[in-house]
Amino acid sequence: MKKKGLEFFDSIARLIEQARKYVGRTADLTMCVTYFEIGRMIKEEEQGGESRAKYGKKLLTELSAYLGDKFGKGFSETNLKNFRKFYQIYAPSIQQMASAESESSALAPIRQILSAESERSTLVPIRQTLSAGLNPFKLGWSHYQILMRIENEQERRFYEIEAAKEQWSVKQLSRQVGSSLYERLALSRDKEGVMRLSNEGQTVEKPQDILKNPLVLEFLGLEERSKYSESELEQALIDNMQKFLLELGKGFLFEARQKRFTFDEQHFFVDLVFYNRLLQCYVIIDLKTDELKHQDLGQMQMYVNYFDRHIKQDFEKPTVGILLCKKQNDSIVELTLPKDANIYASAYSLYLPDKALLQRKLAEWVEEFEETHGDQGDEV
Repeated sequence: MKKKGLEFFDSIARLIEQARKYVGRTADLTMCVTYFEIGRMIKEEEQGGESRAKYGKKLLTELSAYLGDKFGKGFSETNLKNFRKFYQIYAPSIQQMASAESESSALAPIRQILSAESERSTLVPIRQTLSAGLNPFKLGWSHYQILMRIENEQERRFYEIEAAKEQWSVKQLSRQVGSSLYERLALSRDKEGVMRLSNEGQTVEKPQDILKNPLVLEFLGLEERSKYSESELEQALIDNMQKFLLELGKGFLFEARQKRFTFDEQHFFVDLVFYNRLLQCYVIIDLKTDELKHQDLGQMQMYVNYFDRHIKQDFEKPTVGILLCKKQNDSIVELTLPKDANIYASAYSLYLPDKALLQRKLAEWVEEFEETHGDQGDEV
């Protein structure tokens, strides 16, 4: 095939790909807008009744039956309650997003989409809404069904931001919520850092930003109490590298396993070598299935020194060393290493953590922080 002909075919292919993305994006937006508006209309109709609770229950039952006869499945009482909840949760943020001062004008771009009379005219306000950056719903309805189960507003905002930025699938979002990603990141930060999580999502600017407490490896399928070697753990991580990269977080690129380097005629092997493009540095991980010892820290310090002196280029940042161990021991790390060492111990868990337990830990951490530093801002 001639080059010119191939370029033409590629241009057609790109057009189709863009169209499919656009159709998917507008379909998600239209569905969310529709459910949001149904929720608004239900809420306003309930508020107009003389006896709200009794009238609301009757309203949803009758509305569900009517819509079921007209459109089939998808409009059960449970779904109608979810639409109402969707409106109650997201109406305030949509009002803040819109530049208008009143509720009616704030919701105008949304209502305009639904008030169009034809399919052709429906697409125009959708395009205007997207191009103007006013799209209030950047995820699909299935994503929001997961997000609505999260009671804590700051936590919910975090997952919404991350799911949109990282383009998480519904399954990935469900896994991150189930693995308590928000709490695990929050426990590795100061209060200001926790507030940034809910306002900006996870930002990676320094090595501490990539740490989680603990790292959850439930996807490996290893039994918590079974005995396994470090090589077996390493192989399991290699076999599940895509899921492991998702758990490690933003910016990680896998480079090598058992990377060998020779120094003073001796061979040494680093378990796992990654590069973080956001931090612009190597991140080397050593696996420990037994209790962390000070000798492990000394060995990691040697690995980090070698990478910094012989591998790292001048424009890159210092190497980060992480000892992934079954039980974290910060006291040994603090006693063994200097304060400016770029080495961290991180515990791993082979099962999903107890979310309630992590939430209690986070609440205790916030209370302790405020007692020490004073109340310096909003509640976490």
